Amino acid sequence: MAYDVIVLGSGPGGYPAAIRASQLGFKVAIIEKESLGGVCLNWGCIPTKALLKSAQVYEYMKHSADYGITGSNITHDFGAVVKRSRGVADKMSKGVQFLMKKNKIDVVMGFGKIAGKGRVEVTAADGSKQVVEGKYIIIATGARSRQLPSMPVDGKKIIGYREAMVLPSQPNTMIVVGSGAIGVEFADFYNTMGTKVTIVEFMPRIVPVEDEDISKELEKQFKKKGITILTSSEVTSVDTSGAGVKARVKNASGESVLEADILLSAVGIAPNIEGIGLEETGIKMEKGRIVVDKTQQTSVPGIYAIGDCSPGQALAHVASKEGITAAEAIGYLEKKYHHQPDAIDYNNVPGCTYCSPEIASVGYTEKAAKDAGYEVKVGKFPFMASGKASAAGNTDGFVKVVFDAKYGEFLGAHMIGAGVTEMIAEVVAARKLETTNHEILNAIHPHPTMSEALKEAVAVAYGEAIDI
Repeated sequence: MAYDVIVLGSGPGGYPAAIRASQLGFKVAIIEKESLGGVCLNWGCIPTKALLKSAQVYEYMKHSADYGITGSNITHDFGAVVKRSRGVADKMSKGVQFLMKKNKIDVVMGFGKIAGKGRVEVTAADGSKQVVEGKYIIIATGARSRQLPSMPVDGKKIIGYREAMVLPSQPNTMIVVGSGAIGVEFADFYNTMGTKVTIVEFMPRIVPVEDEDISKELEKQFKKKGITILTSSEVTSVDTSGAGVKARVKNASGESVLEADILLSAVGIAPNIEGIGLEETGIKMEKGRIVVDKTQQTSVPGIYAIGDCSPGQALAHVASKEGITAAEAIGYLEKKYHHQPDAIDYNNVPGCTYCSPEIASVGYTEKAAKDAGYEVKVGKFPFMASGKASAAGNTDGFVKVVFDAKYGEFLGAHMIGAGVTEMIAEVVAARKLETTNHEILNAIHPHPTMSEALKEAVAVAYGEAIDI
């Protein structure tokens, strides 16, 4: 079988790359070893949000009296919550199947390995092999949970994110190691459902990639919910010989042993780059990732890499944009696209974490801006002062903005609160358009909304605050 473009992997990078290539007039094949939609759709972004929504509904029902609504005997069915999550994921996977047919993209199921210039060997589940040929190859193989020697995942007592989504029964107690997005989302879900949760984080603060004020606020809110948090702490070993797990934890106070029914390892991800023919093809690697140029092309002409196996942020929306960039770069080479695609601005990529309260951020943190040599103006507006937040009963958190004092450049925004993941796109668009404080202050924001907190935060930064 011969194609113009072959895509290895159908996750949030692979399937948009395939669709964009098809839109540009290429004959496209996509190779997938498991389920269309990849990890994000089947085992990551989408099903976890379904779990968190169930937890949010449960939390609302438990506190319905706060809204003048009386309920009694509020309980939950953990199995039904998991089943709903899987149903949402299955529906979305079927949606990707539809998109492949709509765009006339051939789907080849199996594990793909680059077997020379323009050749991919595909091994099906039954062991049979076939060779798919194409002029261009886009590697979109994604990533998996990273494992540490001190806590090898066994799928039962020491689990990764996959097992955390489909546990047969709810544990009474859980240790979550790692407090990035995956760790805090699962910690929040299980805590809300009634599991006693302890978070262990190696760095000095939870959600360590976020602005320091965001970390402090989330820690405060999590502790208020009853989550135990141990920062600057390391799990040195885990004993699974008993009924549950015993994790030995080392920190400045010494060593202690935590006991729980289960331990969730959420210590990052590892790219899926083994066995796909990189070494044989001579594709350059660096720090465990595939080296690419601004069009996502690897060191071997005609082969591109996108998503978690390449150096950009390991986020679904980054992978999608990289996939489209690669397809358009190929289109430009083949005179099917009118210009070279713009280079991706990795400093204007939003990050979202869907625990409660949600976190959303983009651009420089206050510290990073200062470290980069900027003199900054910083504004912070608490949702406690927001009419919409008070009406909704969601007054936790704030919006924080960072501007360059000299020119008014919008350097970054950091939000924590209800629904902030829906608000951050305004800042991304504003920064893309090189907007300054002046434009934000003079753009009328609707009242009452959570989104007007952004304008208010800018007003605070420039001494023009009205509502605080």
